Amino acid sequence: MDTILFLTTPFIACILLIVVLGYFGNHILTREVIFVDIAVAQVAALGTMLGILIGAAEGSLSSSLVSLGFTLLIVSAFAISKFQHKELSQEVIIGIIYCMALAIVYFLIDAVPGGSNFVHKTFTGAILWVTWQDILRIFIIFMIIGIIHIFIYDKTIMVSEAKFGNLEPTKIRFYNLIFYITFGFVVVEAVKISGIFLVFMFLICPAAISLFITNKWRQRIIISWIVGLLGSTIGLGISYHFNLPNGPTIVCILGVMLIIVALTARRQELNA
Repeated sequence: MDTILFLTTPFIACILLIVVLGYFGNHILTREVIFVDIAVAQVAALGTMLGILIGAAEGSLSSSLVSLGFTLLIVSAFAISKFQHKELSQEVIIGIIYCMALAIVYFLIDAVPGGSNFVHKTFTGAILWVTWQDILRIFIIFMIIGIIHIFIYDKTIMVSEAKFGNLEPTKIRFYNLIFYITFGFVVVEAVKISGIFLVFMFLICPAAISLFITNKWRQRIIISWIVGLLGSTIGLGISYHFNLPNGPTIVCILGVMLIIVALTARRQELNA
């Protein structure tokens, strides 16, 4: 019973992250901007470090606002570059921003108190120690974002699939901007709890597995939720039982699940 109570908050945090990241992950794969979340997460971490450097406490409102400001600036650039720089792959822009943000973070490690520990936590996360206050915060933020996307669900899919129909260019940019801004909010909050690696895997692995099964949007999202929930449950159980880092353990479990599904699909193709 003590174990169940201890794992309740990280398990609920995983559920909330899986629900929202599973949805966004399918859009990210469809848009073929696979590493955008890592770049955005790294920029969010850089913003937090800069906030700490100017005197804000880690986890404070001030540091969060600095982090969010940097993130929204970058995601807005992603949204605009998608349409204004067609001759240049957006993945190139994403990769450059990620490398620059990571380089600046390493420049600041020694200047920020506890910089090395902060960078380590940013990558691996600490979902095992999430609090009910954290749960409430991300629930409210994710619920607001979810409501927004209920109203723009069909239009967002059209933009992700580049099937614009009768949408005017201005509306296309608008829906694309809304997508990236809400995605930025999600990544900033998710990284605080689970770290960059786990955010990436929650986004990509469940969505990738769903693509092996179906190409229908609603089914893909539901399958992503099921896969993420299963991987999180197994990963949390193993990490707690064997005293392993929780984030990396879940990452490895999700990776193994993707490999198994990919190999099974490949075998079926060869036998067909």
